[in-house]
Amino acid sequence: MPRTPAPAVREVLERAVTALGGSEREGQVAMAEAVSASLSGEAHLLVQAGTGTGKSLAYLVPALVHDKRVVVATATLALQHQLVERDLPRLIDAVQGVEGLDTSYAVLKGRSNYACLHRIREGVPDDQGVLVDVPQGSMASKVLELRSWAEKEAESRGSGERDSAPRHTDREWRQVSVGHRDCLGASKCPFGQECFVEVAREKAHRSHLVITNHSLLAIDAIEGVPMIPDYDVAVIDEAHELVARVTQAATDELSAPDVERAARRSQRHVEGPEADDLADAADALRDAMTEARPGRFETVPADLSDALELVRDAARACLSAYPKAQSGGGDEPDAGMTQARGTVQEVFAHAERMAAGSDGDVLWLTEGGERIPPRLCVAPLQVWGPMRDKLLSDKTVVMTSATLMLGGDFASVATSVGLKPGERAHDDATPERTDTVLPWVGLDVGSPFDYGKQAILYVARHLPPPGRDGLVQAQLDEIVELVDAAEGRTLGLFSSRRAAETAAEEVRTRLPHLTTLAQGDAQLPELAAQFVGDPHTCLFGTLSLWQGIDVPGETCQLVLIDRIPFPRPDDPLMSARQKAADRAGGNGFMQVAATHAALLLAQGAGRLIRTTTDRGVVAVLDPRLATARYGSFLKASLPPMWTTSDPAVVRKALARLAVSG
Repeated sequence: MPRTPAPAVREVLERAVTALGGSEREGQVAMAEAVSASLSGEAHLLVQAGTGTGKSLAYLVPALVHDKRVVVATATLALQHQLVERDLPRLIDAVQGVEGLDTSYAVLKGRSNYACLHRIREGVPDDQGVLVDVPQGSMASKVLELRSWAEKEAESRGSGERDSAPRHTDREWRQVSVGHRDCLGASKCPFGQECFVEVAREKAHRSHLVITNHSLLAIDAIEGVPMIPDYDVAVIDEAHELVARVTQAATDELSAPDVERAARRSQRHVEGPEADDLADAADALRDAMTEARPGRFETVPADLSDALELVRDAARACLSAYPKAQSGGGDEPDAGMTQARGTVQEVFAHAERMAAGSDGDVLWLTEGGERIPPRLCVAPLQVWGPMRDKLLSDKTVVMTSATLMLGGDFASVATSVGLKPGERAHDDATPERTDTVLPWVGLDVGSPFDYGKQAILYVARHLPPPGRDGLVQAQLDEIVELVDAAEGRTLGLFSSRRAAETAAEEVRTRLPHLTTLAQGDAQLPELAAQFVGDPHTCLFGTLSLWQGIDVPGETCQLVLIDRIPFPRPDDPLMSARQKAADRAGGNGFMQVAATHAALLLAQGAGRLIRTTTDRGVVAVLDPRLATARYGSFLKASLPPMWTTSDPAVVRKALARLAVSG
C-alpha cells in the first residue's frame, strides 16, 4: 500500500511549535527548510544555529517528513537523552493525526552501554578465561543490585541501557556489561533472543528515525562494521565535535599488561607453547616501552619496533593455536574461550597496526603513573579523507551546531570533515554532484539573542601574556576583582586543573563570604546543582565545563577564561597534524592550533547567554586576543558581543548586574 504523501515541513513545524506553546522563530523556520532541501536533494548542509534557535525541532521535523530512514547522531549522551526523553516524545504528541508521518524511532548505542545477560547469568571471565561469579568485597552489593535491575529490565522488555540503571561506578558497570570483543554473538549466545543490544537493533530496523552517536556512526560508515540499519541521510548534531569523536573511535591503545592478560586467558585453551610465547612478547614490550621516551615517535625506536612485531607474530600464532569450533555440534559454545580469543584478536590487531608504521597514523607513548602503566597509542593523522570517501560520498549529511563558523567562515570546519571550499554552493550556482565533487551549502541562521546588548567581551589587555608556570599574581588579582564585582555568579574556565585550583584557593582566601567550588570537589552534576542553587557561588574547572554545562539566569553572569585554549605543544596528535599541514604548504598553526582554540573559545563564551533575558561578561585574561595577529580570527569566531579592554567599565557593569539580580 503506498504511503500517504508527506505534508510540507513548514506546516508540520508550525503545528508542532503551536502545540508546544512556542512562537515562530525566523531562524528555526529557515533551518527547517534548509534541512528539508538537503535531505531531499544531494547537497550536504552545514548549518550554524545559535543557542535558543530551537535547532532540535528544526531538524527533527524535516527528518519525520522525509520519506526514508534518517539517522540522527549526537556527540554527547546528554543530548541523546534530551532528544529521546523530551524532544521526540513531545514532538510526536504534537503532530498526532498528521497523515503521511512515520513517527517510529529507536536508540542505538555502543554495546558496552547495555547490560549483558550472559555476563550476569553465567559470570565474568577471570585472567584464565574461566567464568566466575564476581560479587565479593565492597562492590558486591552494587553489582547484585545491577544484576537484579537487568533481570527486571529483561522481564519487562526494558532497554537495559546504562542511563536507566541504578547509580554506579565504571568499575561496577563493567561487571554487568561487555565490549564487542567479549560478545559471543546473538547466534551463539544462549540469551541472544533477550539480548538488549539485539532488541535495540531489531527496533532500529523497524524505525524511521534512529538516534545514535558520532562514534557509532563512524564505526558503521568509516570502519565498515555494520552497526546501523541502511540509511541514505544523516543529521549530525554537535557537529563541532565530529572530528574529535571520529578520531577517538579510530584510536587504538596497547600496554604490556594487555598482552599479559591475553596470554594468561589463553593458557587453558591453547595446548602448545603459543600462550607462553605471547607472555614472553609482553615482557619484551614492557622492556622496550621502559627504554623509550614518552611522547610522539617520528621514528619508532628499533627495540620498540622489534617488540611490536614480536607481539604481533606471537598473537597471530596464539590465535591459530585455539581449537577450531565444531560445526553442527549441539554443545553450547565455550564462552570463556570465545572471550579469551577475542582478547588475543584485539592485541594482534593493535600490534599489527602499530608495527606497520603507516604514514597515515600517529604513534605515541604515554607517561604512565604509579598505578597506571604506560600505553602505546595510535590514531589517524587525519580523518577528513575517510569521512569524505566513506560517509559523505555515500550519504547526504546535515551537520549542525551553535559553533561551525570559525574566523567568521565555514571553511575550517568544512575542510576538517572532508568538504572542499570550492564545492560550496552559492546563490548563483550549485556544483553538480559527481564521484569527485560533493556540493555543500553553508547557512548561518543567526541567534535570537542580541549579543551586542546582552553581553560584554572583556579582553584584559593590560595583563602580561600567560607563561608556562601557571597563573601569575596579576591574573589572580584580576580574577578576585572581577568575582568580587559580580558577587560570585562566576563560571571559571581554565586551561589546566592546577590553574583552576590555584584560582579557587585565591578566591576562597580573599573572598571568604562567597562559595567557591573547584572541579574535583565532587561529581560535576552535584557541583552544577550547587552552582545553580546559590548565585553567590563560583565554579572553576577545565575542559568538561567549557562545553558540558548549561546554567541560564543570574547564576552565571561572568565567564572567566584564563588563556586562549591552544592545544598543548606536546600534544602528540595535534603537533603531528600541525607539522603535516606545514609540509603540505599550509599554515599548520592557523589550520590546527588556532582552529582548535577558536572552537573552544566559542564554546566557552557560549556558556554565558542561554536565554533572551541573560546578561553578563565574558572575560578573557589573555592579552593576545587583542594584540596577536591571529586575535582577529579568534574574535570572529565569538558571538558579536560589545567589546572593551577597560577593567573599570567591566567591574561597574558586573556590579550593576549583581544589584539588579
